[in-house]
Amino acid sequence: MEKPAPEILQNKQHFEILDGLRGVAALAVVTFHFMEMAYSDYSKNFIGHGFLAVDFFFCLSGFVIGYAYDDRIAKIGVLEFFKSRLIRLHPLVILGSILGLFAFLFDPFGGHPELYSAGKILLVFICSVFMVPFPVVTDRAFNLFSFNAPAWSLFWEYIANIVYAFVLCRLSRRFLLLLTVISAAALCFVGYSAGNLMGGWGGPNFWDGCARISFSFLAGLLIYRSNWIIKNKLGFIGLTMLLALAFVMPFTKWNWLTEPFVVLFYFPLVIALGAGAILTKGLKKLCVFSGKISYPLYMTHYAAIWMFGNYYASHKPGTGHLALIIITGIILLVGVAYLIMEGFDIPVRKYLTERRKKTLES
Repeated sequence: MEKPAPEILQNKQHFEILDGLRGVAALAVVTFHFMEMAYSDYSKNFIGHGFLAVDFFFCLSGFVIGYAYDDRIAKIGVLEFFKSRLIRLHPLVILGSILGLFAFLFDPFGGHPELYSAGKILLVFICSVFMVPFPVVTDRAFNLFSFNAPAWSLFWEYIANIVYAFVLCRLSRRFLLLLTVISAAALCFVGYSAGNLMGGWGGPNFWDGCARISFSFLAGLLIYRSNWIIKNKLGFIGLTMLLALAFVMPFTKWNWLTEPFVVLFYFPLVIALGAGAILTKGLKKLCVFSGKISYPLYMTHYAAIWMFGNYYASHKPGTGHLALIIITGIILLVGVAYLIMEGFDIPVRKYLTERRKKTLES
């Protein structure tokens, strides 16, 4: 098989407002994770639907993958597509696993690593690095990836990328629409059965994640292929406010209705608006930064969340103290994510990309 030319691997221009919204969603996830450690009753959590940011990520991913690869995956081939995705995603999967392992072993506020053998801890870590679901750690609520809980969504992202490379990239829009409708029905069934769309992260709710990625990824891809881009002047601030409304909507007994509505209709609308919105020059740098830091923040923050949870359980800080800790924690985690992005993620991806291009040129 003829090797693709190195220039075919160049990234396309970004939708910068969508990049900015990805960062907003990442911040929502971090805030939600802090808050759920303090408030197990989600109806008392001001951002009780922050977990829906994952569904927004999935939908955005379908749109972006379609935009980036629909017209060139046949040229670069499936193998090069997988290499591109691994270089983009996997360095932080590994680093997030390492940080999670250290937090598990050396948490100053609690945890019980002594209850697990060295062999079991090593096996859990290896499974985390290689994205093999292994929900066996009781202390971590049987997360699919006990040392880095958010990696569950990356597992499903990888599955979606595999299905895209072998099936979806060749599928006509008619069949794509049919699959999207079927997956919408599956998502509604999950919402009705579970009472919400929170699942997918752990052993007992594993298949909920399949329904969540199936609809949202397909919907994002359908938006791109159908050119459902709505020109508007809402801008980044207006769209940020619209997106945030989904995360702060009340957590009630009607979640089985409201959450599927948001995922099925609201998030696709926000993405269609984001793709067609006009970005003012003054906010361009903010959107670019927000987009760049979103993935490092998402994949490295949870080690601190476990430690915060143990601290909260043992110290029970008051409301004022709690607010100060969470606000400070979010700021620090963004700072850490920036250092990781600049000192690890970007250099590693640059190194791997350059080696790959040299291989193609030889």
